[in-house]
Amino acid sequence: MQQQLTDTSLVDDYQRRFEYLRLSLTEQCNFRCRYCLPDGYQSDRTHQFLTLSEIRQVINAFSELGVKKIRLTGGEPTLRRDFTDIVALISEYNSIKDIALTTNGSRLYQNIVKWQDAGLTSLNVSIDSFSPHQFALITGEDKFHQVIQGIDKALEVGITKVKINTVLMKGINDDLSQCLPWVKEHNVDLRFIELMETGEGQSYFNRYHMSGEKIEQKLIEQGWQLMVKDGLSGPAKVYQHADYLGRVGLIMPYSKGFCQSCNRLRISAIGKLHYCLFGDSAIDLRDLLNSDEQKILLQKRVLNSLKIKPETHLLHQHRAGITQNLSFIGG
Repeated sequence: MQQQLTDTSLVDDYQRRFEYLRLSLTEQCNFRCRYCLPDGYQSDRTHQFLTLSEIRQVINAFSELGVKKIRLTGGEPTLRRDFTDIVALISEYNSIKDIALTTNGSRLYQNIVKWQDAGLTSLNVSIDSFSPHQFALITGEDKFHQVIQGIDKALEVGITKVKINTVLMKGINDDLSQCLPWVKEHNVDLRFIELMETGEGQSYFNRYHMSGEKIEQKLIEQGWQLMVKDGLSGPAKVYQHADYLGRVGLIMPYSKGFCQSCNRLRISAIGKLHYCLFGDSAIDLRDLLNSDEQKILLQKRVLNSLKIKPETHLLHQHRAGITQNLSFIGG
């Protein structure tokens, strides 16, 4: 008789429940963003990213543990030739209510219909400036209009949950007048994400980091109102305005109490479970992704990992853990 788990709740010692899994599909990226991979993707590691079969084992195990939302990240996840197959695989699990993608948008216009048909429900697109020239300087790619075209196509075909991710950088994209006219006309969430320190990005962080509270104060002064979160929402504080079709969110990892609402776990593209984006270690799951018979052992290892999940990150102490850059684990 197959062994059974007595407790299948993904809850840590601080009573935080985890129903949201961020799954990185690759570390590779076709952009060269200044704050992440300014020299482009390079690796001296000879490893293979998770196979479709291994991804199935991950989804099977985590769906039984109560995960209801899967976000596919990278690197740039859509560089995987089997990306559509991965979306379709996840959509087979009825308990997964939201299949989300975080992307730079470079392949969006050509493929969004196919991905939607496979089961994609939500979309996050990185746009760090609404100035085409500045966009090219930040990303190393002159593809602003191509990315915007892809977002328009996603909205047109009925992707109802579309978010724009903007990494907030002092003196570069902290002028609300640059982005708010676009937000006014589009039913999206634009989210400012505070620049976070990583192992390879310390000098860039020191130069360009600014608190999201400065943006928040400007929004409040202009009449924006804070919205109530739902259960599967991320850590963003989201504001709405009666005159705007879209909304503006703020993700501020340096703010007090940020980690109290943590609701997600992360698996890297090589099968390591990261209990925190800025943790000092990760738990290797790959040896338990070979067959269905290993599922109980896999779930036990995941549940045991929650015992070492810390109450908070240590970014305030300039300790970024093992995260060398954000393509390493998917942000």
